[in-house]
Amino acid sequence: MFLAQIFHAVVNFSKNVVWRKTVPEHNLSQELLEQFCFNLKSLRRISKAVWIDESDLHAEGVNSVKQALEKLNFNIVEMKDETATLDGGDVLFTGKEFFVGLSSRTNQRGAQILADVFKDYAVSTVNVTGTLHLKTFCTMAGPDLIAIGSSMDAERTLEQMLGLSDHSYSTLKLPDDEAANCVYLNSPEKGHVLLHRTAKEFPESAKVFKSLSNYTLIPVSNTELAKVDGSLTCCSILLNKGA
Repeated sequence: MFLAQIFHAVVNFSKNVVWRKTVPEHNLSQELLEQFCFNLKSLRRISKAVWIDESDLHAEGVNSVKQALEKLNFNIVEMKDETATLDGGDVLFTGKEFFVGLSSRTNQRGAQILADVFKDYAVSTVNVTGTLHLKTFCTMAGPDLIAIGSSMDAERTLEQMLGLSDHSYSTLKLPDDEAANCVYLNSPEKGHVLLHRTAKEFPESAKVFKSLSNYTLIPVSNTELAKVDGSLTCCSILLNKGA
């Protein structure tokens, strides 16, 4: 696998983000990943955008990501319908199917285009309320394991997902919605690896992560970027090395 983490703090926001503090947060996560033999070099400098899986918001980011993926021989499909919106933060792939959150950033037409491209997988839409993205409070924490927050909005979304699916999933319920945004990696050398928010940020949720006894757990601080709705998955793209 390749993991590209892009934390170039050049986007202007006004939510009291201390941008200089985002650099050590990023550097630590990058160093930890390199220790676990993940290649960060291929996509290290592809965009000036902070949110790499939301680079559709920035024309320069789109072109940079496209060029990098083409060099890696990935097939690129462009969404040219101007009525369609699809944000990476609303697209959850479980390994068996896609769930697409309908939010302020993603609409039904965008979800339909995704379904047209990935015809071998079921694509189901769920309504997202109370937060910006589906993956703000719902991500995959392992094979068939859904990490989900504890708010009513998160629980309603999970209920929709499970009701629409023909597959069975286990759930990892986190006391804090933001903590449910984690990054799962399947390492040939290390097995199950999970990046998650730190105990300093979410002490109760950190206790839940520790229940994953067969995992290598990597706490990653994301305090500053979280102030502008930046989650761990927003700052990364996972690519199948064998694709």
